[in-house]
Amino acid sequence: MKVSLLSKAESYREDLADFLSDLVSIRSFSAGEREVIERIRREMVKVGFDEVIVDGLGNILGRIGNGKKVIAMDAHIDTVEVGNEKLWKIDPFSGEMKDGVIYGRGASDQKAGMAAMVYGAKIMKEEGLTGDFTLYVTGTVMEEDCDGLCWRYIIERDGIRPDFVVITEPTNLNIYRGHRGRMELQIRTVGRSCHASAPERGVNAIYRMARIIAEIERLNERLKDDPFLGKGTIAVTQIFFKSPSQNAVADECTIQLDRRLTAGETRESVIEELKGAITLAGEEAEIVELFYDRPSYTGLSFPVEKYFPTWVMEEDSEIVRKTVAAYGEVFGAEPFVDKWTFSTNGIATAGVFSIPTIGFGPANEIYAHSPDDQCPVDHLVRAAAMYALLPLRLSQ
Repeated sequence: MKVSLLSKAESYREDLADFLSDLVSIRSFSAGEREVIERIRREMVKVGFDEVIVDGLGNILGRIGNGKKVIAMDAHIDTVEVGNEKLWKIDPFSGEMKDGVIYGRGASDQKAGMAAMVYGAKIMKEEGLTGDFTLYVTGTVMEEDCDGLCWRYIIERDGIRPDFVVITEPTNLNIYRGHRGRMELQIRTVGRSCHASAPERGVNAIYRMARIIAEIERLNERLKDDPFLGKGTIAVTQIFFKSPSQNAVADECTIQLDRRLTAGETRESVIEELKGAITLAGEEAEIVELFYDRPSYTGLSFPVEKYFPTWVMEEDSEIVRKTVAAYGEVFGAEPFVDKWTFSTNGIATAGVFSIPTIGFGPANEIYAHSPDDQCPVDHLVRAAAMYALLPLRLSQ
């Protein structure tokens, strides 16, 4: 198996590289993925998927087989923005290959996973690695804006609920079995405006918030730790205010919070901690839980809360054992099993819907969202070989 699948995948090295290069060259920021979805559709049709559909939200779903067990392999195909283009050594939309590495926005996060999945499915069919399962290869939208939104739609509206999900976010070809969750919130204080020449006449909402911020900074040091996932964190990421003018005391102040959740932390525990921090600050404030309702490129809005649950698969769980075994078959070695630092669509499949989920993907996550965004072509080849076998092994 090791020789045949790796050598088969090697025969598609040029196709894999060309496909990824094309994907990188297409701008596909969140809610603007139409063109890249069409490019994926053409490739899926070309390599022989049984069915290719684009759903109402704009996700593309390529199906192979019609068996009892439902397996999904997922890659989000939206990207973050470029940022300061002066920091890029290579044009972020060139898809340029240099010394066996493809560079550009989304190369690692995570168009490489998409390219490898499509050719992994092609190899799966050609090598007869099918069985009593249905495979969906999904190119999902708006993950960078709101991870998991796409899978909430696929499960709740498309009516597709897999038995197993493979997330192809970058893992450096290791196997990842979970990551911390997260929550986006705001805290808002209200004061009373007055002329800044006599601030004692009013109540400065910024000063009130400053005392709360100090308590939040201290709260971060007290948050729960976990031996596998690591520590929970909280950070103030943005500050907003309202004031009648530059010469008036602010009558409202709002902060944006990024809260990373380790094992055992929930929405309820986060709210209680923030209430405690506000009380310690000696202030009154409103805690605002946020929702995401931006329309997709199809024009559809699918509002969801900005709470993204933590998830972990146990080391002896079926999906971890079978994925580790498949890795051994393909590569003849023991894998490194770890976790992501960032968040993925697994917050929906595993965190919300309790579907067994595993991670295996080309590229290294250290390049995600960076001006060095990249993926080695060798990773595409090796990932395609793994994706050719993994659905069959998960179905057995």
